[in-house]
Amino acid sequence: MDDQSQEKEVGEGGGGERIARWASGRLGPYGRIRARMRRAFPDHWSFLLGEICLYSFIVIIVTGIYLSLYFHPSMKVVQYNGSYLPLRGQPVSEAFDSTLHISFDVRGGLLIRQAHHWAALVFIGAMLVHMLRVFFTGAFRRPREFQWLFGFLLLVLGMFGGLTGYDLPDDLLSGTGLAVVNGTILSIPVVGTYLSMFLFGGEFPGTELVARFNTIHVLIIPAVMVGLLLAHLILLLHHKHTQYPGPGRSNTNVVGPPLKARAVKSAGLFSLVAGAVFAVAAVAQINPVWLYGPYRVDQVSAGSQPDWYMGVADGLLRVMPGWEIALWGHTLALDNLIPLLVGVGLFLAMGAYPFIESWVTGDDPEQHLLDRPRNRPVRTALGVAWISFYLLSLVGAANDIIATRFHVSVESVTWAVRIGLFVVPPAAYTVAKRWALGLQRADRDKVLHGRETGVIRRLPHGEFVEVHAPLGQGELHLLTQHEQYTPIAPGPDTGTGLAGRLRVGLSRALYGEGSQIPKPTAHEYRELTDEHLR
Repeated sequence: MDDQSQEKEVGEGGGGERIARWASGRLGPYGRIRARMRRAFPDHWSFLLGEICLYSFIVIIVTGIYLSLYFHPSMKVVQYNGSYLPLRGQPVSEAFDSTLHISFDVRGGLLIRQAHHWAALVFIGAMLVHMLRVFFTGAFRRPREFQWLFGFLLLVLGMFGGLTGYDLPDDLLSGTGLAVVNGTILSIPVVGTYLSMFLFGGEFPGTELVARFNTIHVLIIPAVMVGLLLAHLILLLHHKHTQYPGPGRSNTNVVGPPLKARAVKSAGLFSLVAGAVFAVAAVAQINPVWLYGPYRVDQVSAGSQPDWYMGVADGLLRVMPGWEIALWGHTLALDNLIPLLVGVGLFLAMGAYPFIESWVTGDDPEQHLLDRPRNRPVRTALGVAWISFYLLSLVGAANDIIATRFHVSVESVTWAVRIGLFVVPPAAYTVAKRWALGLQRADRDKVLHGRETGVIRRLPHGEFVEVHAPLGQGELHLLTQHEQYTPIAPGPDTGTGLAGRLRVGLSRALYGEGSQIPKPTAHEYRELTDEHLR
C-alpha cells in the first residue's frame, strides 16, 4: 500500500483503527512488531519463572524510585531526633537518619522499603531457579548462548545490586557485612589495598562509602540490568521461544497461544507477583535497622546473617581455616582469598558451561526443543552437584545460628560443612547420574515392551505374565525424539595438543560408555512388535 492510498483510509473505520493506520504509515517497525506479536508462545508453568523475574524487577524499580526521594546518601554525622525514642539524641549518619525517617515518619514508607527488599529477594531467587531450569533443559544451546550469558549477568548484577542496597542504611548489621567484604578485598594480592581505598574513599569505613554505593545501586547497576533485560527480550522474540518435546512439536515450529494472548495472561501474573510482594512486605518484617542501631567500628552485631544469595560467600569464609602464608615479605591471607576464588569459580563454571558443552559436542544445528533432564545424565548430575555445594555453603553461613538452635558446638557444625563440601557434591553427582540412567532404562523398556496394564494372564504351560499394551504414537515420539551424541574420536579435527585431548576426554565423559543408555532403534522396535504379534 502506498502513502497516498494509506492517507485516504485514515478517514475510514473507527477512531482506534484510524489511529493505528496513521501510526502504521509513519512508524516503520510497527508492522514487524505486529507480526512478532502473532507468533506462538508455548504455555508451560516453568516459563512463568522468567516472568516473575521481570515483574519483581519492575517492583524493585518503582519502589526504589519512591525511596530515593527521601533517602540521603551521606555519612555525615547528625543527631537523631525522629519518632523512634530509643535512639533519640544519638549520633547517627544522615543515611541511617533518613532510613529511620522513611520507616517511621513517611506515610507508607516502611511498606515500600520492605517491599523493595522482598522484591529483590524474589527477583534473585526467581533468576536462580530460572537459570537452573534453562540449564537442566538445555535451553542455552544454539542460538541462545547470548541469552544465557545475559541472564547469567543479570543474576550476578542482581546479587551485587542487593549487596550495595543492603549496605546503604549504614546500620550495624550492614557495617559488619562490609567489614567482611573489606577483608576479602584486602586479601586480593597486589591490588587489594588499592581496591579497598578506592571503594571506601580511604581507610575502612571511610566517609564516601554510602554515596558511592548509592551511585552504584541506583544508577549504574539498574542501567546495565535494563540494557541486558531489553537485549534478552529482543533475542527471545528474534529466536522464538523454546518448547518441551511432544506430538506436533519440532525444531521448525512453535505450538501454543499467540504472544498477544499470552501478554493478557502476563498482565494478571504481574498483578499477582506485585500483590504477593506487598502482602509479604505488610506482614513479614525484614531488616529492622532500628533494632541494630547505627554502625560503629568497635561493635559487631551478634548472629549477623547476609541475605540468602550472599550466604554462599559468607559460608565459605566461615568454614575456611585461618591459613596465612608469607611470600616475598608480604602476607597472603588464604582464609579470605581461597573462599573468594572458589565462590567466583562456582559462578564462572555456571556461566561458561554452555560454551564448553557446545565445544565438546560440536552441536552446530539450531535447537528449539528442550531436553528432558534424564536424557542428559552428566549435565543433570553436574547441576545437582552445583546445587548441593551451594546449599552446603548456605548451611555454613548459618553455623552460629544452627549451633545455638540445636545446642551443638559451632566447631561441630563448621567441620560437618567442611567435610560435606568435599563429600556431598560427588555423592550428589553419582546419585543424580544413576537416577537419570535408571529413568532412561525405564523409558527404553517402555518403548520396547509397552506400558504395564496390571492384567495378569496365565499361559498354556502354566507361566503367569503381565499383559503390556503398546504405546501410542505421541508417547513413543516423546520417549525417542531426543538426539544422542557420540563421543568425539581423536583425529585431525580435534588436534593432538592439550586442547584436543581435553575435548576428547570431556566428550567421552559426557556421552561415552556409562553416560547414557542407547535409545531403541526402529529395527529393534519393529522386531519386538512383530514377535509380540506372533
